[in-house]
Order: sequence, then C-alpha cells, then structure tokens
Amino acid sequence: MTGQLAFVESPVQLLNVLEWAHAQSPAAGDHVAPGGREVGAPVGAPLGGASAALTLVVLSPTDPMSRGQLRRMAQLARDDGFTVRWQEARDGRGSLFRTLRDLAPLLRAAERVIVGDPFSRYVQLLLTLFAPKQLTVVDDGTATMEYAAQLARGERLVRWHRRGSGRDPRELVLAPVSAAARRKLAPTRRRAVEIFTSLPVEPPPGTTVTPNTFAWTRARFGPPRLTRGADLVGTSLVETGVVDPDQYARAVADLARTHGATRYFAHRRESAEKLHRIAVETGLEIVRPDLPLELIARRGPIGRTVVSFPSTVVHTLPLALVGTGVKVAVCEIAPEWLKENASPRAQGFLAGVAGTAAFEVDRLTARATPAAERLEFG
Repeated sequence: MTGQLAFVESPVQLLNVLEWAHAQSPAAGDHVAPGGREVGAPVGAPLGGASAALTLVVLSPTDPMSRGQLRRMAQLARDDGFTVRWQEARDGRGSLFRTLRDLAPLLRAAERVIVGDPFSRYVQLLLTLFAPKQLTVVDDGTATMEYAAQLARGERLVRWHRRGSGRDPRELVLAPVSAAARRKLAPTRRRAVEIFTSLPVEPPPGTTVTPNTFAWTRARFGPPRLTRGADLVGTSLVETGVVDPDQYARAVADLARTHGATRYFAHRRESAEKLHRIAVETGLEIVRPDLPLELIARRGPIGRTVVSFPSTVVHTLPLALVGTGVKVAVCEIAPEWLKENASPRAQGFLAGVAGTAAFEVDRLTARATPAAERLEFG
C-alpha cells in the first residue's frame, strides 16, 4: 500500500484510523479468546507494512481536552510505527492557508485519503481542492450514520443537531464548498468510497461498508479488571443545545441511584460547570479520560455495568469489551428532556441510535415526572 493519508481532528477518529490500518494488515485476526483478548496479534506489535504506508495528519483542535487526548493517541500511533504529523490548523489568522500550503504535496500524492468527519469544513475544503481516487470514512461518533443516510438520499451534508434552513450568513458563504465536498465524498466511476464503521449503516449506492470490530483495541489493551459497581458515561448533548441541563442532571442522579454508580466518565466536550453540578448533586466521581473511552474501558478498571445515553459507545463498547462480562445499557432520551429550540430531527435520530444498539445492550426507558425521571429496564 502506498500513498495513503489520514486526516483526524478528534481522538476517536485517530483510534478508528488505527483500527482501519490494523484491519488491512495480513496478520490481523479477529478471533477472541475467552478472556477477551484477540488471538493472533501480539500485544503492542507494530503494524509493519500497514503503518509504513500511511501518514496520519492531526488537524489539531483548540480545546485542551481534545488536544491532550490527541497527543496521547498520536504517541500510540507512533509506537505502532506510523508517521504522525501534528498540524496547528486553527491557531489564528493565516493558519488555513499555511495548512493548505503545507499539505498540498501530500494530498497530490495520495491514492487514498482517510477522514473521520465528512461534515468538517476543513476536511470538505481539502477534498474540494484535492480529490483522491480512493476515500475511506471512519467513525467519528454517530455522524457516520447521518453521513451514510444523507449520501444515500442525495442530500446536502448537515449535522443532525443543527437547526435552521441553512440561510445563516456563514452557511451561505460556505455553501459552494459544501456542495463540492458532497460530490467529492460520493462514489463515482473513478473514485471508490469505503465506510469503515462499527455502526449499523446501509451501504449507500456504490459504496463499500467494512465492519470495525475493534480488533486493534482488544489486541493492545486488557482484558480489564472489573469493579463491583456501575459506571456512567456522559454526553455533550447539553453543550450542543439538544438536551435541557436540568433534565439531564436529574436523569444522571436517578441513574446513579438506580444502578449504584460511583463514577461518571465525562465527554471531552462537557463543560466544567455542568460536571461540577453533577459531582455536587450526585456524589459521583468525575473522571476526565485521557484516551477514548473504548481504550479506557479496555484498560480498566471498569464497572460490571456501564450505562450511557444514546451515543457511539453503545455500539463500540460491546465490541471492545466482548468476552469480559461487562454489561452495557443505554438510557433513551425522553422527549421532555429536549430543549424547545432543539433540531426537529433530534428525537428521531437519538431514538435510532439507541434502538439500533447491539442486541447485548440493555435498553432503559425514561418516564418523566414533575419531580424527577424514573428509569426502568425496557
């Protein structure tokens, strides 16, 4: 394999690029031993030819939590023999043009480009200027499901939680880029498109869907030590303007009481104010993971039950923790929890994420009362 270039903007994207590269390795297997470790792949073994053929470019974000996790993930990639290029793509005026200038030679030479977020304006601009012959889209949260659905329907690419008609001045300026990127992110007679995913997606016409089984994660970490209690997984639905903060805080408190949870694994985008409130009102220990949750859980220790709101982890954790005895549960988002100005698509999309979780995942049904939410197994 030659001329392969990956653009990542989040820790999860980088993780899934490593999973994709592992899946390309001839030595990679997906046979899981009873303890939950993959058989046939030495722990920590470099990926050989797969790593030598792929360059990872980190289009660094600005928030400290994402940057910290990305630096740790980048070191794991280097340990496996990858070339990692850290690009300060958002550090002020002139950074966009400097990034385009620096990356142009790599893009022109790339036969395949791997991206984690097809909705990213940065990625869309890069693909508009330099269209690869082969394109792979790896998971970046549940966005992959929406990308596949919009691609199949021939719609413009819009994040599911965005509200509005697209007439925002900034959106109007970027509309030509988005339209061009939509074409570059679609398969043609000259361009093959692959979706590498752990999520349940229907292949859009002309695309190939390759399953992500988290084989690299299982080979690299664990199996974990299990604690007696439960762990909760946080979400940034409040920060994205979808869920009411008071409703969310009450739901977290009820989940903690119901399942005897002691720890709350925060999403990297959750605000310090919200996390402080949760800690004070529930007594939960707030954990700021230094790596994606799949690796944290696999490394352990982790609760025997992990409860999450609708997010990618209800699909990925069962794969990463297969054979370990950990039970994953998903708490549905009640309609009453949504903010009045939330996108009309939010409830249906979140219900779809919860409803398509792996069959091993327990469903929790939320029933709202004026005082608090009562959560029961569905």
